[in-house]
Amino acid sequence: MRRSLGREFRWLWAAFGVSTVGTWLAFNAFPLIAIRVLHTGSPEVSVLAAAGMAVGAAVAVPLGPWVEFRRKRPVMVGMDLVRCAAMLSVPVAYALDLLTFVQLLIVSIVVAAADIAFRSASGACLKALVPQEDLLVANGRFESTSWTATMIGPPLGGAAIGLLGPVTTVVADAASYLLSALGIRAIGGGEPRPARRETSRPRAGDLLDGWRYILSHPELRLLFLNSSLVGGLILATEPLLSVLMLGRLGFAPWEYGLAFAAPCAGGLIGSRLSRRLVARYGRRKVVLVAGTLAACWPVGLAFIGPGVAGLVLVMVVELGLITCISVYNPVLATRRLELTATDRVARVLSAWSVTKNATVAALTALWGLLASLTGPRAAIAIAGVLLLATPLLLPRREGSLEKSSDPAADEPTLASVASGDGRPAPARGDTEGPAGSA
Repeated sequence: MRRSLGREFRWLWAAFGVSTVGTWLAFNAFPLIAIRVLHTGSPEVSVLAAAGMAVGAAVAVPLGPWVEFRRKRPVMVGMDLVRCAAMLSVPVAYALDLLTFVQLLIVSIVVAAADIAFRSASGACLKALVPQEDLLVANGRFESTSWTATMIGPPLGGAAIGLLGPVTTVVADAASYLLSALGIRAIGGGEPRPARRETSRPRAGDLLDGWRYILSHPELRLLFLNSSLVGGLILATEPLLSVLMLGRLGFAPWEYGLAFAAPCAGGLIGSRLSRRLVARYGRRKVVLVAGTLAACWPVGLAFIGPGVAGLVLVMVVELGLITCISVYNPVLATRRLELTATDRVARVLSAWSVTKNATVAALTALWGLLASLTGPRAAIAIAGVLLLATPLLLPRREGSLEKSSDPAADEPTLASVASGDGRPAPARGDTEGPAGSA
């Protein structure tokens, strides 16, 4: 029987769900607009993908300390409205025949930076709304929602573009941010103001606080390095895989889409199994096994051949990879919140997201260069072999991953503060949260 985590969490979950669906509806919308509307070539499309993520991450660096000392829900609403306005500028410019490549690049940077600030604030918001014992349940639900949106969003978005035009999904994405802002506003209740710093003037050293906190904690440091490398190496090979499958191996676009959409069912399976596996085997064993198995699958993509056999191979590899990742991610997200003191959550999550985005951008560019020298298949194989070493960064010390080290873990939750009750809020059930994804 599903436990209820309360009305506040349901609104947070609904806001996360609608914005995630909007994001995946608009998946690859900007490259498509750049190619079909602005008639740009491959170099410009690559710049749009890499620069948006890299520059957005750089712009977001000062946002972590800024978010930390502000109420989180107004920050989340503000970031939603920023993303909504930025995305709406594209269809407006398109309708007026004023759309340019530079505008697409600026919008992608603004959205990437706002994404990081939103995730930083949402992690702190989730930790305040949900009792510690329910964080894994909450993160599992967010993980399940993410994979559902990943599975249904791109096909629906492609159909909408075909029927209604190239900026249709961009409008839908903008509307999803507006609905997300309304959902966050509907949470209601009071939100305590974060404790002010000793001096109101920001310091240059504040920008590095998130990284200092992560790197000074033995367990958090290992999880951080593993997450950054695994995510970077997996995502760096995606463009190469598309070149290999759609070019040399001759797969049709619908076959390519099917190869990656159908295995997302593994995300639903893994996210639902995650909490049960932790209850039975403990977090340490789940993290080690799921993290190790996830690193073993991608090397299989180097052996793709043409035809049905090749398509089945991709689907099997992706199904195994996604299932393992969706078991691992909720545990990682929960542990990250548990290990982070309440007054450092926004800075830690901001540093984590900035590093992840920068790593993905750098490795994507590096693997593009490597593929030009060795070919896409060899570059995919090299990434797969390197991934096999990443489980060495998972925490292995006995007793790690089993108990919280957050000195503020027993602080009253936002709900109890708002009601004037100093006791921690009672367990409200089964949920998953927005800042959960690694």
